Amino acid sequence: MNNALLADSLPLIPTPLQPLASAWLKQQPFIAQLSPEQVRHWCALSGLAPDQLMLALLPLARCFANAPISHFFVGAIVEGSSGIWYLGANQEYAPAPLGMTIHAEQCAITHARQSGETKLTSLAVNYSPCGHCRQFMSELSEDLSLRVLLPGKPVKTLADYLPEAFGPWDLAVKERPLAIEDKHFNAPESEALVTAAVHAASISHAPYTQTFAGVAMRVGDAIVTGSYIENAAYNPSLPPCKRRSLC
Repeated sequence: MNNALLADSLPLIPTPLQPLASAWLKQQPFIAQLSPEQVRHWCALSGLAPDQLMLALLPLARCFANAPISHFFVGAIVEGSSGIWYLGANQEYAPAPLGMTIHAEQCAITHARQSGETKLTSLAVNYSPCGHCRQFMSELSEDLSLRVLLPGKPVKTLADYLPEAFGPWDLAVKERPLAIEDKHFNAPESEALVTAAVHAASISHAPYTQTFAGVAMRVGDAIVTGSYIENAAYNPSLPPCKRRSLC
């Protein structure tokens, strides 16, 4: 967490929630989620409706941003069909290529996916989603019904932000990132970290290349995993490649 950002951001959330948020951030282990019960409690304390609360908590989400390249801190919150809220923030890795950047919307969505969510209903972000993120989100569902909340803007759906979208349906691909198809790969050994990484690979979303990949890290006493997720538009960033001169 960026402590300097936290010091600036905590006063931006509703005053009745500030002590509660401070205690929540200190929980160990901290998993950056709010349960439905917590959401209801925080709404009652603040007097805000759920959509308003989600927007009000974006300053907390952005405290997890790591932006050494852009110095532009973005926070996002997604709600799963379970009613759980998942926080995410943009992650940049200097001096790695920009294609390695994880946008806040991607971070929150993959957080929900790794936690077992099969459908997302709403997403709040403190800046309008870029084209990259709109395309990333279009992979989730052909109806583009995800509700998108922005500060000071009316609630719209992803369909409003990405009309005439290109997606997996155009490539006759039926698999979706949240409808996980477990490939049940077998770990070559029984060590917990390796087993977790292999499982993460087995639930990765790679219908275009079949390049299934996963990673596992030990953080304190916990094991955190991540899975590869492809998109029908492939990657907006251009990797280094050999090409003929056009001159």
